[in-house]
Amino acid sequence: MKLWGGRFSDRLDAAAWKLNASIDFDRRLALQDVRGSLAWADALERAGILTVEERAQIRAGLGAIEAEFQNGTFLFQEQDEDIHTAVERRLGELIGAPAGKLHSGRSRNDQVVTDLRLWLLDHLPALDEELRRMQGALLDRARTDLGTLMPGYTHLQPAQPILLSHWWLSHFWPLERDRGRLAELEARTSVLPLGSGALAGAPFPIDRKVIAAELGFAAVSENSIDAVSDRDFAAEFLFCAALVGIHLSRLAEAVILFSSAEFGYFTLPDAFTTGSSLMPQKKNPDMFELARGKSGALLGYLVGLMTTLKGLPSAYDKDLQEDKVPLFNALDTLNAVLPVLANALEGLSIQGERMHSRLGAELMATDLADYLVEKGIPFRQAHTLVGEAVKLSGRLGVNLDELQPDEYRAISPDFGPDVAQVFSAENSVNRRRAYGGTAPSAVEEQILSAQAALDREL
Repeated sequence: MKLWGGRFSDRLDAAAWKLNASIDFDRRLALQDVRGSLAWADALERAGILTVEERAQIRAGLGAIEAEFQNGTFLFQEQDEDIHTAVERRLGELIGAPAGKLHSGRSRNDQVVTDLRLWLLDHLPALDEELRRMQGALLDRARTDLGTLMPGYTHLQPAQPILLSHWWLSHFWPLERDRGRLAELEARTSVLPLGSGALAGAPFPIDRKVIAAELGFAAVSENSIDAVSDRDFAAEFLFCAALVGIHLSRLAEAVILFSSAEFGYFTLPDAFTTGSSLMPQKKNPDMFELARGKSGALLGYLVGLMTTLKGLPSAYDKDLQEDKVPLFNALDTLNAVLPVLANALEGLSIQGERMHSRLGAELMATDLADYLVEKGIPFRQAHTLVGEAVKLSGRLGVNLDELQPDEYRAISPDFGPDVAQVFSAENSVNRRRAYGGTAPSAVEEQILSAQAALDREL
């Protein structure tokens, strides 16, 4: 059974059929296709195209098909070109001739994009919950590790002392922005295309606002040509997914680095690491490496769809069949990665003494400049003077806190005998109390804000 074969004399070439058919992947839209068809049957009855009895027969048949999809007993046939063909074919088997009336005024063009929008709307809440759980793991780490200091890095060079909790939360807030983007995407996805036909609109008195309400859409598309070709929501989802992947990749890269022997800040749980088939001593951070690697695939899905869209004329083109697999794969990837990373973070061990041992005096160079600023020295001048002290310590082969008082005074008389108190990582951290800073009081306030963000409905 084909939905379009009347004007053709020859069968479609077998290889062409295989290329053209989408049933292998769009079967994931099965439940959404049934829901859309139920709403369309109701609309046709209201428009006088179906009798009350025909509508009841179609609804009963679609209900049986939905049950088959849910319990896994639906049997796909070799001739099923796509999910729409499969549903209509099965409906004909169940109820006979009335099944042929269901497609009146409807095209696969508006049908498939309705299905895809419904599918995405169905899955966004669960994805948001996975992101929220990942945030929860980061927030739990921030609470657990509140007293731990670590070196902060810029350009991958030791920079200033920070709280480890502050570092954990630096990965919390990007995910909060991701959740916000997905919430905004939900509103733009919740637009009904059904009733647009192939491109010109429905020929019958169809009340599309009623259909939208029945299916849970917040709005109705304004232009039937645009409606059947609009995949902005798909591209936007793939952008959101790619950005989530990038945020997870950055976290994964840092965890991989900090769990290496050279750093030794973190110890990963055995349950989330693997070994080497050759080297018995190895403990590899494969889960984090996979998260880092899959970010490339997520970015590729976005670029692929954008490239598909960029050259299309208006209305529907078969190129748009390529919109579904990237969405399915992107969602599957995030659903696979997020819970694993969240669980791995929960079991991760912190080597606090190791981190503290790396808090050398050079990380307090900025505090040394601030010390001079508090004595009235302009910061630019203070920066230069501290740079001279750093240069001197390097030439002498000692740390900044090992320079003698007279050596500091030779650089500037404003260095007093109290300069030694500058070289305390705890004092350095405690001074940065401004909102969003790394001081314990500021981080405790940030933890409260993070919890409030998790508690807030997006």
